[in-house]
Amino acid sequence: MANPPGQGNPGLVPPSQDQQQQQGPPPHQIPQPQQGLQSGPYQGNYPQPPVVNGYGSQAQIASPGPGKPRSNRGPLGHTSTPQQSQPMSYPGASPQMGRPSSPPPFHNVGNMLADLDPDQMRSDQKRDGGDWFAIFNPNVRRVLDVDLRHNLLHESVVCCVRFSRDGRYVATGCNRSAQIFEVSTGNQVTKLQDDSVDKDGDLYIRSVCFSPDGLYLATGAEDKQIRVWDIQSRTIKTTFAGHEQDIYSLDFASNGRHIASGSGDHSVRVWDIEYNREILNLMIEDGVTTVAISPSGDYVAAGSLDKSVRVWDVRNGTLIARLDGIDGHKDSVYSVAFGPDGETLVSGSLDKTIKMWQLSPDNRGGMMGGGMIRGGRLVRTFEGHKDFVLSVALTPDGEWVLSGSKDRGVQFWNPRTGDTQLMLQGHKNSVISVAPSPVGELFATGSGDMRARIWKYGPYRGT
Repeated sequence: MANPPGQGNPGLVPPSQDQQQQQGPPPHQIPQPQQGLQSGPYQGNYPQPPVVNGYGSQAQIASPGPGKPRSNRGPLGHTSTPQQSQPMSYPGASPQMGRPSSPPPFHNVGNMLADLDPDQMRSDQKRDGGDWFAIFNPNVRRVLDVDLRHNLLHESVVCCVRFSRDGRYVATGCNRSAQIFEVSTGNQVTKLQDDSVDKDGDLYIRSVCFSPDGLYLATGAEDKQIRVWDIQSRTIKTTFAGHEQDIYSLDFASNGRHIASGSGDHSVRVWDIEYNREILNLMIEDGVTTVAISPSGDYVAAGSLDKSVRVWDVRNGTLIARLDGIDGHKDSVYSVAFGPDGETLVSGSLDKTIKMWQLSPDNRGGMMGGGMIRGGRLVRTFEGHKDFVLSVALTPDGEWVLSGSKDRGVQFWNPRTGDTQLMLQGHKNSVISVAPSPVGELFATGSGDMRARIWKYGPYRGT
């Protein structure tokens, strides 16, 4: 799911080559294989979002983009980042809690819940947690509640979050290390760090995923390496090399043997940890930002900077679906996730939307007019975020779509109607990664504010 799950959220990836040509490369660009240094969606060369709910543009403290020099300078020429100096303070009330001085009267904003002023809403339409708050869509019946369980402090940007299959642990990826926390207590139980690598500069872990049996954790990083860790001994079982640029996304297959990876080098690769070798190399036209393996393990989906979602049959490498065109995203796809049925796929994009797709078993691999493979149809588009959608996931029962955005919000969407149930504002910076627990009731978020958080969701018991 998204990275969520099947879930591969990139942490940070560059814009497409078209965008790079329009903007011009950063002045300190260094040569890279195939695709040069480009900036990510949390950095200063993008237009800033409008003021929403009383807060304006956020501080630029997200993970640096690929190919940057290993130095003490911040991402893309910014001054030193918080993780290199000191963690920013986190006072009792989040800045998002600010309210417009003269709020307009309530009006129908559809799914744009960030346009609502919580002070003007009924008590059953909101929840205030001090440094976080949630707004529940006044246009639909409230059926969910949400609450904060644990606050997991880090010393750098949290690029990714992921639960173990049994739901007992959550892993995070940040600068130079992956960390594992016990879900019931919020306590850190393991820190995995390769001390053999160069200790100068940053080395962000962009993706983490547990093996199905919980014995191993795979990590993908800026140094183009995939490391498979033995969690108990805190040693590296296997290292896979072959990617030529940063690894943005990983996913373990349900058989516990295969790992899919996506990289800025335009490739999706599948690795066999039993024989310690690459078994599939799927090349596309632009950087791969996210990968997800279907529950059966038969298919791998990938999102790309070229605005497309592709699905391949892992068993033979056949492209069975390409989801783009008139129904597709209008900007780079940053996250994909399979539903529990293996036929539903959701994708999140820099175009601020989430799309749900239905793969078509009867026409997989079929050719459409002009020779383009389709292999699926658009079910619906979810619109409501104010900025880039960076991570998407489906709950294990398929009842809800989750999304995390640069607008700092997490939204729960009804996949049957397209309505948003709630918007959660629980971070001070971009929500880079969202991940539901495979056993339900909990989800985790990772953010540029150097925090991961574990949340509980469940039926609303109010009147």
